[in-house]
Amino acid sequence: MKIALLMSGGIDSSYSAYLLKEEGHEVVGIYLKLHDDEKKHSVNIANIEKVSQHLGIETHIIDAKALFKEHVYDYFVRSYEQGLTPNPCAFCNPKMKFGFAFQKALEFGCEKIATGHYARVKNGHIQEAYDMSKDQSYFLFGLKKEVIEKIIFPLGEMKKEDIKPIALEKLPWLGSLETYKESQEICFVTDTYIDILKKHLDVDQKGVVKDTSGKVIGEHKGYMHYTIGKRKGLTINGAHDPHFVVGIDAKSNTVIAGTKEELLQKQVIAQNFSLGEDFKEGTYGVKVRYRSPQVKAHVKIEGDKIIAELEEGVYGLASGQALVVYQEDLVLGGGWIEA
Repeated sequence: MKIALLMSGGIDSSYSAYLLKEEGHEVVGIYLKLHDDEKKHSVNIANIEKVSQHLGIETHIIDAKALFKEHVYDYFVRSYEQGLTPNPCAFCNPKMKFGFAFQKALEFGCEKIATGHYARVKNGHIQEAYDMSKDQSYFLFGLKKEVIEKIIFPLGEMKKEDIKPIALEKLPWLGSLETYKESQEICFVTDTYIDILKKHLDVDQKGVVKDTSGKVIGEHKGYMHYTIGKRKGLTINGAHDPHFVVGIDAKSNTVIAGTKEELLQKQVIAQNFSLGEDFKEGTYGVKVRYRSPQVKAHVKIEGDKIIAELEEGVYGLASGQALVVYQEDLVLGGGWIEA
């Protein structure tokens, strides 16, 4: 079978190439240049060329920076400007990796597309990975059914901790472990997201901190420095109890702070993105952040909104993040949290 493999230059995608070749497939490597860090690209491409040479893989380096900026990077900056907490990886997957790159794969004559994601496919759905400590199913909630049916995740049944030593044993020409650093959570953020925002926005505008009743209780250094649930960086007058960010009003440059109890929420409303018309109201597992565990919730769709009534409250619910609905270990879909 002719399979397109999205390659990053890291261990996971390099070992995925080896596994696919071992199974007898014709592998076509695709590397997307998404950001402007050419130094990082040059290191990644050098690693990919090494894999390509030793395994006999055709590879394509595709400049997708303009499209990425339009669909992901600008959305990232705009979200923080609006007081939201964006999730660029969940946004990038349907738009770029399993959107733009998927179309390129079809143009190259490939029947399937593979990546080094830690996830699986079962019964037409994204399924959680075998290694739950690295599971990335949350970020894949926005993929279309017709794409999911053509995805292969070679590492989905493996444990992350096992892969590096096995890969370097099977592929000794890859080099040392130090050559392959762990991928950054957000590919275009080198240090902090604030460094990115400072290139485009004035993030250091001091403002007031109010409590949930509207009373001014302190000050902050600029609302874009804060995300829901953050505790550090707030100056609260005479506070005895810890205060956390529970809300952000971008228009007035106001941060709302409250106690941990005020951070707790039991209802989630999200803009529906990928829950289909065949979804039936009922009790499901939901995630409101990548690292949060599933919690039970009664989920229904009203118009273009997903409404989840949680059996147990969650802390740090942030507008802009994803609400992902699971049926046991299968992803049914989800949407972008509004409240």
